[in-house]
Amino acid sequence: MSLINNINKVFDHRIRLGIMSILMVNEYADFNTLKELLDITDGNLASHAKALETAEYIKVEKLFIGRKPNTRYSTTKLGEQAFKKHIEALENLINKH
Repeated sequence: MSLINNINKVFDHRIRLGIMSILMVNEYADFNTLKELLDITDGNLASHAKALETAEYIKVEKLFIGRKPNTRYSTTKLGEQAFKKHIEALENLINKH
């Protein structure tokens, strides 16, 4: 079996890895929080969040706080499982050498 079999291509990019890492330890995070924590542009966050949403690893909620729109992200069960499997695969790869 290849050492990299369980490494998930969806998490190859550092921004997606960052989004998932933040969401794994928080119930949810909104757009501005993720943008600030990851120090990225709106467009960068939007495109990587869309890739995670398309893979069904995160869910997106759009709501209003007062009159202001707020986009909130959280992991799905599938996303949590896939991310844990990915991290385990990375740990196995590191520990083999």
